[in-house]
Amino acid sequence: MSVLFRKRKQKQLQSFEQINNETVADDFSVREKKTCSDPYLQHAWVSVCIDILTRNVARAEFEIHKNGNVQKDGALTRLFHFPNTYTSRFDLWKQTCAWWSLDGEAFWWFGEDYSCGIPKEFHVLNPRNMQHVVNDGKVTKWVYTQGGTGKPFFILPDELIHFKDWNPWNEYRGVSPLVSLGLEVEQDLLAAKQNTGLLKEGGVPKGLLKTDQVLTENEAEILARTWDKKYGHGMKNRVAVLGKGTEYQPITFTPDVLKLYDMKKWNLYTLLAKYGIPPRVANIQDSKSSLSGTDTDSQHRAFWNFTLIPLLRNFEQVLEVQFFRRFNLQETGEFNLNTIPELQESEDAQSNRDIAEINAGLKTINDVLRSRGEKEKPWGDIWYRPTSLIPFDNSDLPKS
Repeated sequence: MSVLFRKRKQKQLQSFEQINNETVADDFSVREKKTCSDPYLQHAWVSVCIDILTRNVARAEFEIHKNGNVQKDGALTRLFHFPNTYTSRFDLWKQTCAWWSLDGEAFWWFGEDYSCGIPKEFHVLNPRNMQHVVNDGKVTKWVYTQGGTGKPFFILPDELIHFKDWNPWNEYRGVSPLVSLGLEVEQDLLAAKQNTGLLKEGGVPKGLLKTDQVLTENEAEILARTWDKKYGHGMKNRVAVLGKGTEYQPITFTPDVLKLYDMKKWNLYTLLAKYGIPPRVANIQDSKSSLSGTDTDSQHRAFWNFTLIPLLRNFEQVLEVQFFRRFNLQETGEFNLNTIPELQESEDAQSNRDIAEINAGLKTINDVLRSRGEKEKPWGDIWYRPTSLIPFDNSDLPKS
């Protein structure tokens, strides 16, 4: 970034407190995270779900198309393959999907050296460090606080791409998918803490020492201390000697404690449904479900067809509006799904249906090619009847 451009931004930042007709709006999704400050860190299944989404999204190759042809080389191709010095193509989409899945939005910044025209770099920013400045109902600038330095600086709307999910409470920001699962996440955290306390024996004792003798306070203290010294703190396979009518009574888990496991299971399936992840994709096997490979394959295909592909199409449309059309480019961007193994069987089934419909005369070769976006054949509009078919005439039927 030029010195003049940086000074202009610093000057704007110094006058930030003096702006009266501009406001920095609060983000609803951030305010709702008080009960669980960091779900990705604190909740195991939130982390698992986001990891599943990110590593699969990055498997799809993002290609640049021009006039129906894939551009193997060029400035735009290099930009999306090497977003910046420290980020790979895989990292670009992985980080974008991670922030989208966690906070419901992601930001691509064009870098501090950007002044105008097509950017040469993409940097994925932390949405939690972004604040939007609104003037007359529009975002006029963004205030980004860099991690580590803590120094805020301005970013203009023309210097970034904003991926955001629909937010009914704040039209300028995305909203976390977990905003409606606050209670479920909190319940899991509390249940996990309670289970940890039971494992550490910090809550309910394992058993009681009962006696028919009258014990003084000192005798009871000595008995408890002696028992704990000989048989407590992990001492296993020791022989306990009880006398004077003393009896040991073990304590089992109450039904309320056992219900915690059912609650956690329910919350797990709720979380998977929210992220659109079938159980088998998350390596969860219900004892009542089928163990066949067909069921597993169908769930993996459903994961792509109903979760990942709509998400990728969403990313494509955001880039179409905020990048390709903004800079009036002839190129477009599209994810190539032809190399995804989970989708190959469904494509084979589609090909078999196309062949059957062509043989039945319901489609022509060019009808199929047009539906696939491929180049038509000069002879493709003519239907060729299979040689095994014989013309049939109603006049040959015997008259009744």
